[in-house]
Amino acid sequence: MEEYLGHGLVTKCGFILCLFVWCALSSILPHPQTVIGTAKADTRAEGSKTTIEGLVRDIACPVQNLEATATRLSMKCLLACARKGSPLIILTKDGELYLPISDKMPDEDQRPRLMPFLGKYIRASGTVYERKGTHAIAINEIVELKNVPLNIEDQ
Repeated sequence: MEEYLGHGLVTKCGFILCLFVWCALSSILPHPQTVIGTAKADTRAEGSKTTIEGLVRDIACPVQNLEATATRLSMKCLLACARKGSPLIILTKDGELYLPISDKMPDEDQRPRLMPFLGKYIRASGTVYERKGTHAIAINEIVELKNVPLNIEDQ
């Protein structure tokens, strides 16, 4: 091989070095079929159909005030926070917070749908998604449960 290349050992070492670099780079760079396959993969989370019950309210009070529960609330505080734009959630009796989302991407605002139920105990059916302790529900149906007693301050 040295005879044909005319550069002796230096050329052979250079060729081997280039081959080594090419092999190393091809092992760490993505292959075209890998990139295409990844781009087409569905990355949407799996949800489960379920029904939850809880109080529709602002998120600030139950996060900052541990006395606020799904059946004990200050209507004055709840309404003031909601008017100022605090996100609306569903707070269950066991203290879980559910963020309402749409079943569309990009997401659509659920606030207008929840405002009539503000300060009311409801049953919501839909698809629940969970990620690292955060709960969200894409609501299909929502109804007020009038038979649940609420301890409402300053009404």
